[in-house]
Amino acid sequence: METESEPYVRLSTLRQLHQVVADLNTARSLADTVQTVADGVVAGLNYELACVNLVRPDGDLVVAAFAGSSAAEALITGRVGSRAAWDRRLSMGVAWGDLRFIPHTEGWVLLDDDVPQWHTEGPAPRFEDEWHPHDRLYAPMYAPGVRSGKGGGPAGSGRELLGVISVDRPRNGRHPGPWGQEALQMYASQSAIAISNARLRSNMQRALVRLEREQQALRASEESFRQAFEYAPSGMAIAEMGGDQHGRLLRTNDALCRLLGRPASVMRRYSFADLVHPEDIGTLLRTSAEGGRAELRLGRRDGTYVWVSLRNSVVADTADGPRFLLTHVEDIEERKRHELQLAHRASHDALTGLPNSAELRSRLSARLCERPAHAAGHEGGTYGYGAGPGPALGPGPEPGYEAPYEYDHEHEHGFGFEPAGVAGAYDHHVHLAAPSAGETDDGTKGLAVLFCDLDGFKSINDRFGHHTGDAVLIEVARRLTTGVRDGDTVARLGGDEFVVLADGLGAADAADLAVRLRNAIIPPIRVDGRAVRVGASFGIGWAECGMSVEEVLNSADQRMYVEKRSRAKVHRRAG
Repeated sequence: METESEPYVRLSTLRQLHQVVADLNTARSLADTVQTVADGVVAGLNYELACVNLVRPDGDLVVAAFAGSSAAEALITGRVGSRAAWDRRLSMGVAWGDLRFIPHTEGWVLLDDDVPQWHTEGPAPRFEDEWHPHDRLYAPMYAPGVRSGKGGGPAGSGRELLGVISVDRPRNGRHPGPWGQEALQMYASQSAIAISNARLRSNMQRALVRLEREQQALRASEESFRQAFEYAPSGMAIAEMGGDQHGRLLRTNDALCRLLGRPASVMRRYSFADLVHPEDIGTLLRTSAEGGRAELRLGRRDGTYVWVSLRNSVVADTADGPRFLLTHVEDIEERKRHELQLAHRASHDALTGLPNSAELRSRLSARLCERPAHAAGHEGGTYGYGAGPGPALGPGPEPGYEAPYEYDHEHEHGFGFEPAGVAGAYDHHVHLAAPSAGETDDGTKGLAVLFCDLDGFKSINDRFGHHTGDAVLIEVARRLTTGVRDGDTVARLGGDEFVVLADGLGAADAADLAVRLRNAIIPPIRVDGRAVRVGASFGIGWAECGMSVEEVLNSADQRMYVEKRSRAKVHRRAG
């Protein structure tokens, strides 16, 4: 599976393992989960064949999924092997932790038992740890935290056996080393959890059907439901639907209380709307009751927030009885942290840490619409050096804007609110206009786009090398960021070009900002004990509704070149 002396190969394998384990939680049904387990072995653990055998209610094991060979899948899927034959296999060979390896020298006695088998002929091994076609490697899957009186052989005594993953033909042709064994055992453990969760969801749905059918079935299944609810490995909650207490939490399990750091008695005072992060309230209110899913942040007792995945379903005491909202809450903090890190890398420049070209265009596009500003009673133009910066421009909503969600018990959506409707194309949009093109400032405030190109940067790169050039870019980025307001955007467009977006400025304000930023860049920059200097040329454009992002950037770019040509050529020494 890997060369033990190559840590980077282990890291690659770990990434693959992380991905296939994450895929286990995306399957919707038990059948999908089992097939995902088999596919994950082939995709993430570098075996060519994988078979998943599940324990049936009668104790025998059935081939539930196969990956790596369509011919083998058609031949043995659905076939059953006796529990006695499997117990024999799990007590033979060599124990690698929970794994069981049966070399071909011992496995020949198993050729005639009733366990479904598939193997291909091949040459005898040439060295000690080479894989033989008749070698067998099994990874038992045990129910997490569940003890069984039956036992599962020496490797799993006292634990309830859920099934067995059998693998064949490692791609490197060798027996797995300690790292490969640990990876397979870890994957089997995570697969057991995923299968247990899938069965838990299936069992809960069956219990809920019985609750709706008849009162007597309700009493009979109450204890079963309580066990599934209370001891579920992830958070569960039941909330009211309808009435004055709509959305209030009636019952929470221990896993959810631990996740949020609040006792069950305190949780009953809240609804999810009370606990959700203010920025995620819209997501929560748009989540439907039946089959609704959402990823959002819930507040902990210590004031921090944790990312969770919510899944809703509706249950009822009886066919005509009151309905309740059953919510499954899964901790996805680690996955979200990883996603946010990847998103930040994708939207920010690796050298300077500033927003990159794609993020700049995204932020600018969020402020523009297709309707020209003069259609809303405004007129404006595009300016060069001397028009200016302004406040908060970012990916968030307009300051002071609150989405108009309305509470309505009649509709009984997931958390008691009407889903967000389709608003008009320009509802709540503040149209952008530019100050007038005349010499007199008419008082109009707009979104200024300052295009900055460094003067003399190429000579620094050519003379002192890219290391010095990179240091200059980093320092220029710092000086630009320091020179603007907290809400403004400083982005690196590429090379030695930067763009500043500043909202709420007049023409004179923008010109002043350009001068201040240019003066901030001019002072010498020390790199490795050497002082170097760069200049800067600024062109100022204005973002207006009716313009495209490229038109806005091109206008500022053109003004920058006009300003660069209009200034007398100044020679600066690089250091």
